[in-house]
Amino acid sequence: MRLLHTLCQLAAPAGNEAPMTKFLLDYVRQNQGTWRVQPQVRAGGQFQDCIILVFGKPRTAVFAHIDSIGFTVRYGRELIRIGGPRAQTGYHLVGQDSQGEIDCTLIVDEETGELSYEFTRPIDRGTELTFRCDFRETDTTVQSCYLDNRLGVWNALQLAETLENGIIAFSCWEEHGGGSVAYLAKYIYEEYGVHQALISDITWVTEGVEAGAGVAISLRDSLIPRRSYVERICRIARAANIPHQLEVEGSGGSDAKELQHGAQPWDWCFIGAPEDHVHSPDELVDKRDIAGMLALYQVLMVEL
Repeated sequence: MRLLHTLCQLAAPAGNEAPMTKFLLDYVRQNQGTWRVQPQVRAGGQFQDCIILVFGKPRTAVFAHIDSIGFTVRYGRELIRIGGPRAQTGYHLVGQDSQGEIDCTLIVDEETGELSYEFTRPIDRGTELTFRCDFRETDTTVQSCYLDNRLGVWNALQLAETLENGIIAFSCWEEHGGGSVAYLAKYIYEEYGVHQALISDITWVTEGVEAGAGVAISLRDSLIPRRSYVERICRIARAANIPHQLEVEGSGGSDAKELQHGAQPWDWCFIGAPEDHVHSPDELVDKRDIAGMLALYQVLMVEL
C-alpha cells in the first residue's frame, strides 16, 4: 500500500492537478520497463494536465480522475469548497502560499454554516487547502483522505502492469463539474475507434452496498448506462467468480457524465470499491473490495 499512501499525500485539488500529473508521468517512465506492454504516452499541450496511456490495440478505455476535493481561500479568512468536501470544525487543512507551508484548522460557523480557517497568519487569497493526510492501514482496511479517487488511480496503475490492449485515461476536474473527459473521449474515439469505457472511481457504502461484499457494479446513478453493456459486464464478473454487488442510485455521477452527453456513441459502466465516511479525512475502504476491483478490471480488459 506504499503507492496508495504516496498518492493520498499528494495535493491535487480540482483545477490544480499538475503535481499529480508530474508524479504519474515520472511513475510511468520509471516503471513501464517491467510492464507487459510499454504504452504510448499522450500528455501535455491539448491534453492540459490529463494523461492518456495507449496499450497495444485498444478496445476499451479506463477513466480515472486524478483531482480531489478541497477548499479555496477567499477574502479574509473565508474558505470556499472545491467540489463537495465534508466540513467539520477541527479538521486539519494543509497547503502552501507565498509565505510558506500551511497547517491550519477548519472552522464551521454553527449559525450560518460559513467556512473559515484558524491559523497564525493570513493566508494568500486563492490558496488551495486540502485535508491533512493521516493514512491508516490494518489487516482488513485502508483509511485516509482522498481514497476517492486516489484508489481509482492506484487501480489503473496496477492494471497497467499486465494490460496488453486498452487505454487508461487520467482525467481532471471531476470533483468540481468535470470538463476534461469530453475532449479525451473525442480524441480516443477519433484516433483509436474505442467507444467502450469503464469508470475507475470509488462509490459509497449505502443501505444496499456494503463494505467487504465485493466491488460495486453500478446499474445507474443520476444517469443510466446502456443496459446491454452493463449486463455483459455482469455476466463476465459472474463467470470469473469475482465477488461483486449491484448498485442502484438516483443521484450522483462521475466522468461518465461527459461520455453520455458527448457526441460519440460511448458505452460506459462505473465499477468501484465502496467507501464509508465519504469526502472526509477518514474515508474507509475494505481491502477485499480493493482486490476485487482490480481483479474485475483485469478480466474485463481482456474479455470486453
